[in-house]
Amino acid sequence: MLATMLYGPGDLRFEEVPEPRIEKPTDAIIRLAASCVCGSDLWPFRGLQDVKAPQAMGHEYCGVVVEVGSAVTSVRPGQFVVGSFCISDNTCPHCRFGFQSSCENIEFMKGAQAPLARVPLADGTLVATPDIPSEDLIPGLLAASDVLGTGWYAADAAQVQPGATVAVVGDGAVGLMAVLAARQMGAARIIAMSRHKSRQDLALEFGATDIVTERGEDGIARIKEMTGNVGADCVLECVGTEQSMQQAIYAARPGGHIGYVGVPHGVTFDGAKLFFAQRSMLGGPAPVRRFLPDLIDLVLSRKIDPGKVFDLELPLSDVAEGYRAMDERRAIKSLLRV
Repeated sequence: MLATMLYGPGDLRFEEVPEPRIEKPTDAIIRLAASCVCGSDLWPFRGLQDVKAPQAMGHEYCGVVVEVGSAVTSVRPGQFVVGSFCISDNTCPHCRFGFQSSCENIEFMKGAQAPLARVPLADGTLVATPDIPSEDLIPGLLAASDVLGTGWYAADAAQVQPGATVAVVGDGAVGLMAVLAARQMGAARIIAMSRHKSRQDLALEFGATDIVTERGEDGIARIKEMTGNVGADCVLECVGTEQSMQQAIYAARPGGHIGYVGVPHGVTFDGAKLFFAQRSMLGGPAPVRRFLPDLIDLVLSRKIDPGKVFDLELPLSDVAEGYRAMDERRAIKSLLRV
């Protein structure tokens, strides 16, 4: 089959690879309904993360089960499934505590920018839908496998409560999903930090009440000004840079909560400043599997439409253009039709 392989910075190839097969009794093979490009895929594509050997790309996925290993009991061929980008057994102590992204047997999904993909630990990772969903729901279900679940975790980790004032740092796909999540959790005021009109518009559609264009120290000052010099109750950090993390910490009020889900690159902390800031911080790779059943229900019942985050749709064979469009900020998120 033809699949997406990254050889080095900017060197993305759609080339012939062997079809995946059952390697362990806990595996499943799925035929993807659609795939997509993640913002985190851009780090190695841009050369900001080492690529030591050609790597199969793609970790967001949904589709129909084709084959299962002999030990798999929770899903069967013919079912439509959604899975987390973090592979987990969903039985270890960390999984049972709700942190499947710290599973004792964790793996990270790969090879999903292809027609077929192998999913290890299928029983702990995949969630089946009651029926085969209609075509228009596929983008929303695909979003649940990572970007929606990650934005949701940012809001959950920041303890967003009804009536809260929330600031969202980052206007990429995860930041926009964080806005949607904060609205679903009942936030009264959601301040989206964005400089791009198309992203601002989608943030407002997802539930943002205010837009702030300033960044860094200016962004912090603007949030303070808007909140009577108090700061936001909850800040959702969805970028992963030094500037975005500092902006998140100091835009929060003393005693406030920061949920951080941006993959960190070059982030450092001043221990003394952090000590006196008195903010609560929780984040990391999102335990999407914890949220999947509820997120799938919200999509299937059409209470949310996270699929709107995909503003570019391409055939899988044009995957390189999907990467370029996101890298050049011509697209928020690229959907790949298999």
